[in-house]
Amino acid sequence: MLNFKTLNSQYLNGEWREGTSSLTIENKNPYNGEIIASYKAASLEDLDVAYKSSENVQKQWAKTNPIIQRNVFDKAYNIIEENREAIVDVIIDEIGGTRLKAEFEIGLVQNMLKEAASLPMRMNGSILPSPIDGKENRVYRVPVGVVGVISPFNFPFFLSMKSVAPALASGNGVVLKPHEHTPITGGTMIAKIFESAGLPKGLLNVITTEISEIGDRFVEHPIPRAISFTGSTKTGKHIGEVAGRNLKEVHLELGGNSALVVLEDADIDLAVSAAVFSRFTHQGQICMSANRIIIHEAIYDEFVEKYVSKVSTLTCGNPKDNSTIIGPLINERQVQNTVALIEKGIEEGAKPIIKGNVIGNIVEPVVFTEVTPDMTIANEEFFAPVVSIMKASSDEEAISIANQTPYGLSGAIHTRNVERGAELAKLMDTGMIHINDGTINDEPNVAFGGVKNSGVGRLNGEWSLDAFTTTKWISIQHEKRSYPYS
Repeated sequence: MLNFKTLNSQYLNGEWREGTSSLTIENKNPYNGEIIASYKAASLEDLDVAYKSSENVQKQWAKTNPIIQRNVFDKAYNIIEENREAIVDVIIDEIGGTRLKAEFEIGLVQNMLKEAASLPMRMNGSILPSPIDGKENRVYRVPVGVVGVISPFNFPFFLSMKSVAPALASGNGVVLKPHEHTPITGGTMIAKIFESAGLPKGLLNVITTEISEIGDRFVEHPIPRAISFTGSTKTGKHIGEVAGRNLKEVHLELGGNSALVVLEDADIDLAVSAAVFSRFTHQGQICMSANRIIIHEAIYDEFVEKYVSKVSTLTCGNPKDNSTIIGPLINERQVQNTVALIEKGIEEGAKPIIKGNVIGNIVEPVVFTEVTPDMTIANEEFFAPVVSIMKASSDEEAISIANQTPYGLSGAIHTRNVERGAELAKLMDTGMIHINDGTINDEPNVAFGGVKNSGVGRLNGEWSLDAFTTTKWISIQHEKRSYPYS
């Protein structure tokens, strides 16, 4: 079994080595504060080595037989299965995820690898007619070259792999920068898996560092042609601006403020289960989490009673305990931000009908009622186990409330009339919405992405193939052509 916790270094040009920055970063367990590993951060020089390495190997990889390419992803899948317990252990210790969360994330990664394994065989092109006699137009799908990937701390194994796997599978080199709080799960563990699976050395590079060490150079560097970022809206907007100035393609998966709408004809027990899962999975640290639950007034009291009853049963504590549902937030700063938002909600008149304690980095559930659309807690993204319940008197009001946010990532509608739900879904300003389900969904073959402040672009399946490839027109003039001036 592989020992992932020893991977406290950089992975550059196919070698494991220390970063050359003077900065040392401590990787801490968010539950108990224990240091998992310390590592020397990467410098600008290390970043340059990473990009040049990926560029040097990429063209040969792009010419590799697609069956050989596919085998790498099949092997990576098997390596994950063989090392499942070791991966669960890292997710629990480094992220504060529960076993349930870890198993869920591993499943998402394996599904993504299965989809990626199909991409080398889908690099198809086309032959198009021409208005010029004797001309043949060929349009090829080709890799963009090198892709820079920046991943977050909440689902780092999956959200790194979501871009890394399809980018590699479509013939690109990749430089991955995981979040500084999750360098193993989001970075070096992935490098080790692909190294063990036989990926050519130097094609995938992982740098672990602070932004203070490299600034905007990750995006501005002349080698990468596409940047894939998952994280906050504020940072995503900056990356989009820098990428635009440098004419790089950018794919942004940003924050969310998802609404789960429950209509008067809904299956209330199902809606309660979906709403609890959608808010409290991984302590609410998911961009698709249901921040707001919008309930039709006819069933409001019954829903709230059942919802509160269910939330009251959720266990909080050590993520190593298999009975724990809610573990720690990633760090003290996230806890402080959450506490400030909770206090702001109370100041503005929201009623906390459940208000748990804050113990270290653990924030116990908080459920607000009497929330209005103008309140701060209805407009800000909570990356914590805090939820706002709102009341609506009609379909139109429910949709209006749902749309009163600058975000538009995910959403859900519960109703026994699925066509009614589908028609209302068309009116919600979100990139994704689910009928009689939760807001947390991600499938490897279906377009994933948001609108408004929730992002730009789509990933998964053919959309990832489009994101990490470009088209190239090659024409062949089979018959002698007559030109002007001849």
